[in-house]
Amino acid sequence: MNARRVVVTGMGGITPLGIQWADIEARLRSCQNAVRVMEDWRRIRGLNTCLGAPAVDFDAPPERYTRKVTRSMGRVAILACRATEFALADAGLLHEQGLLRSGRVGVSYGSSAGAMEAIADFGRMIDTNVVDGLNANSYIRMMGHTAPVNIAVFFGLQGRVHTTSSACTSGSQGIGYAYESILHNHADVMLAGGVEDLAASYAAVFDTLYATSTRNDTPQLTPRPFDRDRDGLVIGEGAGTLVLEKYEHAQARGAKMYAEVVGYGTNCDGAHVTQPRAGTMATAMRLALDDAHLPPEAIAYVNAHGTATDLGDIAESHATREVFGSRMPISSLKSYVGHTLGASGALEAWFSIAMQRLNWFAPTLNLEQIDPRCAELDYITGTGRNLECEYIMSNNFAFGGINTSLIFRRLP
Repeated sequence: MNARRVVVTGMGGITPLGIQWADIEARLRSCQNAVRVMEDWRRIRGLNTCLGAPAVDFDAPPERYTRKVTRSMGRVAILACRATEFALADAGLLHEQGLLRSGRVGVSYGSSAGAMEAIADFGRMIDTNVVDGLNANSYIRMMGHTAPVNIAVFFGLQGRVHTTSSACTSGSQGIGYAYESILHNHADVMLAGGVEDLAASYAAVFDTLYATSTRNDTPQLTPRPFDRDRDGLVIGEGAGTLVLEKYEHAQARGAKMYAEVVGYGTNCDGAHVTQPRAGTMATAMRLALDDAHLPPEAIAYVNAHGTATDLGDIAESHATREVFGSRMPISSLKSYVGHTLGASGALEAWFSIAMQRLNWFAPTLNLEQIDPRCAELDYITGTGRNLECEYIMSNNFAFGGINTSLIFRRLP
């Protein structure tokens, strides 16, 4: 193990399944997804999918989220700040102003882009040649690092800021770089995660690649990761934050510890922007194992990226089998909440740690006939699986061939 230890002392978020873990667990156990028809999308000519998984309604208390505070925030930043409030409260650090402003607390957070409504405002300017609707905060809401910057301002942080705008690995890279920041003594506490708002433009990105599900009449039956009859992904929405903390720091204040981050690996394919490579995916997993000083046999469960895209599921399954063999239990949480893009790595890490503590792991929904082109693995189906796991792995893979792998150790 690394000499310095990093633990998870707080978790929180806003998801399509709920905000409180008890509600999320109930939805996972009920085997019901959060996918629904987005009626507004039907009017968009040429858009084949009308499916999305929006986050549940949440409050932003007006005494804290005043007009002055939120004028630099789009939905992305508000989601991120509220999720981070939940995580800090869970860690018992929400009101520790001395610590938060000490310079020893940083943020490592990302999204695919800024608030889509602000991006649209600039687009209208280009289209109409009229600067209407733009103001001094329009760019702040649109910029790629709007989430971590607004988190830092909202909580008065004066430590380092990592912006992890790397599409589907934004959240997992946020956790990974936060882990490394504490490991190398650049911080005592890091707020880590990812966020994404829901917009038809994100669905259109994948629609143009013929990678979205078009089961518009049966939203409960899609997405179908690793299934022979899968027809693409569904876009989701949410934000997830983990509070990472130096072990000695957490121990000194008597904090509860959900898990220990023991390994992180990241690399890129360097070959193609949208076609994944199983070989470099496998390398990322091995990098995480090497970082944790663990053999493959130590991992008892893998949380899959599992988007339900044709090439992605095949490549990921073969990479996983290459590293772990066919015995590995694996499931995809995107079958419940869709692909939340920049939030996916954070939400999946949160859910995986919580399931690890329950000794129960949710199944992949709608996985009825495993695609014979996918590698042989122990795909969890039905009502889930009871497993006692000391070590679990959570993987994410993004456009640009960016691969991430995180390993968590269960703590008492």
